Amino acid sequence: MTALAPTLSPTLALACELIRRPSVTPLDDGCQELMIERLQALGFAVEPMPMGGVENFWATHQSASAADDGPVLCFAGHTDVVPTGPLSAWQHPPFDALIDAQGMLCGRGAADMKGSLAAMIVAVERFVVLHPDHKGRIAFLITSDEEGPAQHGTKAVVERLRARSERLDWCIVGEPSSTALIGDMVKNGRRGSLGATLTVRGVQGHVAYPQLAKNPIHLAAAALAELAAEHWDHGNAFFPPTSLQISNLNAGTGATNVIPGELTAVFNFRFSTESTVDDLQRRVAQLFDKHGLDWHIDWALSGLPFITEPGILLDAVAASIHTITGRDTVASTSGGTSDGRFIATLGTQVVEVGPVNATIHQIDERVLASDLDVLTDIYYQTLVNLLA
Repeated sequence: MTALAPTLSPTLALACELIRRPSVTPLDDGCQELMIERLQALGFAVEPMPMGGVENFWATHQSASAADDGPVLCFAGHTDVVPTGPLSAWQHPPFDALIDAQGMLCGRGAADMKGSLAAMIVAVERFVVLHPDHKGRIAFLITSDEEGPAQHGTKAVVERLRARSERLDWCIVGEPSSTALIGDMVKNGRRGSLGATLTVRGVQGHVAYPQLAKNPIHLAAAALAELAAEHWDHGNAFFPPTSLQISNLNAGTGATNVIPGELTAVFNFRFSTESTVDDLQRRVAQLFDKHGLDWHIDWALSGLPFITEPGILLDAVAASIHTITGRDTVASTSGGTSDGRFIATLGTQVVEVGPVNATIHQIDERVLASDLDVLTDIYYQTLVNLLA
């Protein structure tokens, strides 16, 4: 294991500084202050936007010769990381930011997503110095509330930007999008996420006298089986069909001789642009009504689906990846949600480009150190393709 060394590249040196700050969500622990210092040195106008105990900032840079109506390219990401889990399970302390004998940068946030943040900063520093008269504006939207509830972070900043009609044409989110090799996949959209907590009411009673009770487990069983087997849509060229998974069932009083009076079930839709929230909710209601249940659902919408079709941003990113790595990237909408779902509501083209995601949220999170320098080059080349 090799500790921090003065020979580290600018990207790796910054990534290590960020990882060494234990910013477990929703804490930032000085990461944004470090980024802001670098951006202000470049001439960025920085606007801190703390909300609800969450640190956020919005920063923009425009050259003296750029037109006010030029395109805006935003880099977006988060400084918060997920909890470490048991420290004893880590091969090396999670916030030491060490590079091992295999050339892996080890530490919580190495892949998700402090490595990407460092690559963004260094790429922009290089671009502004080499292209002082660049077109349009470069922006940063950074939060410390992505891994948590995500209510006072990017979502809240986007609403503030919307209220003042801020323009945001293109956005690169630094989520770890690659699967095996850096740049082999980017995310050009995400499925929507709609959660539900179902309550089915019966009548509690003694198991020996079922005629005096109504067992909600028996009543709900056929309906839940039909719910799980339902075909919601066919998907499309960008999305697989909408899926539903029941993740939790709970009923009973703890006694073996009592028929419960209530059953709760938790389920989640990951839905494509072929389905709407209203349509999914309507079909679920029809299903439970058909089975004659006494039911209630509390719905929780985490995000709507979004898609960035082939066009200026996706083409520029794909060209950059090919220029730097020689690879033809694959655009995918697989995986969970990201803060891109909030940014896309501004009418923004959004693409997620980041390192290999094999160890995100795991014990011993790590990323190939050299990949972060490659990622820096990809971000830089994308800036050139769009704003030079």
